[in-house]
Amino acid sequence: MLKRTTAIAAMFLSLSALAPLPMVFGGSAAFAQTAQDLSDMEAATVKMNTYVEFLNRTLRASESLQRYDSWVDMKKGPTGKERIIYGLYSLYDVRAQATAVTAAAGAEPKMPDLDAAMVAYVETYQQLAPVIERANKYYERQDYKSDKMEAGKAFHKEIAALAPVYTERRARADAALRTEKVKLDFAGLEALEKAEGRKSRWHVRNVMFRAEAIMDLMPTNEKPVVAMPEFEKSLDAYASAVKDFDDYALEHPDSFHVFESRPASLLSKLRDFDEKLRKAKGDARKGAGADLEWLISDYNTMVSTSQTATTFAKD
Repeated sequence: MLKRTTAIAAMFLSLSALAPLPMVFGGSAAFAQTAQDLSDMEAATVKMNTYVEFLNRTLRASESLQRYDSWVDMKKGPTGKERIIYGLYSLYDVRAQATAVTAAAGAEPKMPDLDAAMVAYVETYQQLAPVIERANKYYERQDYKSDKMEAGKAFHKEIAALAPVYTERRARADAALRTEKVKLDFAGLEALEKAEGRKSRWHVRNVMFRAEAIMDLMPTNEKPVVAMPEFEKSLDAYASAVKDFDDYALEHPDSFHVFESRPASLLSKLRDFDEKLRKAKGDARKGAGADLEWLISDYNTMVSTSQTATTFAKD
């Protein structure tokens, strides 16, 4: 079975901390524009972190639906005669996060596609969540034993109607978020280069940016066939970033605490994975999927070690 992490990593760090204002020559107008650009990126970071928090907290609903789907025939609904009745999962209280998303959607900077997708997702989640919660309590109490699954069948009609809408709107929000994040990452790299040049922090961020782009293309149960042209284009971009990173590391010893060997190690495994995918015409179910867990584990280790990678860097 193919698996991939579905929670969205909240990696939108403070851009003011990552890219302090550089010395800008050429007049106050140039300095003011630089300050405004950084302020805009900081505001975008705050907004996107708000969205990420809501998406991550509400992932519990997706997990609950998956649990329900594991024992219910979604076309027919529950009968009470199932071999094992698992029920669902309880959800987290996200009222505060939902309010924050609504406020963020109306705030600057405007991100029309993402703002609209998040508002629609909140609306659907707020319709689905109470149904899941009531159904979960129903199954926890095993009320289906006394009412012959009558309420369970009623809950199923609501779940079956709302679940596809929820799934579609969540996917749309996730895709829009990633599009905006790519824009923000590019802007952050440019700001960091202007502030410091292509030094240790820039190389870490560049490598992680390229690595994340590849991980977004990894196969899942829903999409087991990888779009190979896009995957190999991202792999080439990551390979180029890793070469630049390694060259810098050789010229500046001890610049990357713990992190130094991680990018090349992941690249090596990705190239092996790419070979298997090409032989299978992108279908990870034909052998390549077995590598997925290790690739995700290595990437997650990179994420954690990248946070302190430049702690002892001299440049």
